[in-house]
Amino acid sequence: MHVLTELAPLLGSLRGVWDEDAVDELDHALQAAARATEDGADDELVLAAALHDVAHSPLLREGRESPHERVARDWLTPRFGVRVGWLAGAHVAAKRYLCATDPGYAASLSDVSVVSLRRQGGAAVDPALEAHPWWADAVRLRRYDDAAKVPGASALTVEDVLVIAERVLR
Repeated sequence: MHVLTELAPLLGSLRGVWDEDAVDELDHALQAAARATEDGADDELVLAAALHDVAHSPLLREGRESPHERVARDWLTPRFGVRVGWLAGAHVAAKRYLCATDPGYAASLSDVSVVSLRRQGGAAVDPALEAHPWWADAVRLRRYDDAAKVPGASALTVEDVLVIAERVLR
């Protein structure tokens, strides 16, 4: 279970890392996982929600020149499988898609997400992604991501995420 011993400190390293204004990356990850759990998501989707921004960890120095969603996908896939990696890797494309297809979505983004959207290429629809069998879950993950930026909101614990990760590994 080397992956689990690697995951606990990686999650812990997100404490005090700020990408958003309201919550640090650890709270963001644990809130996203809680939103997925509340929505009845399966373990792979919950784990992808928890780890979609894992590239922000100071322990993942390699690949810093790559977009964070690609670093997350590349780190997660060999550890937790293709679906977990793909879902985490698609969360930026899902944001771009929602901005292009849902008139109220862009207005709901945090200021940080608006700035990063410009850097990520702006609103766009990718028909190949829309046809992917996991696309609907990628959009769900994006919604969990957006809802996971609230100080003091309910969240899973690191231990909860480790239990889910262990189930995914089985």
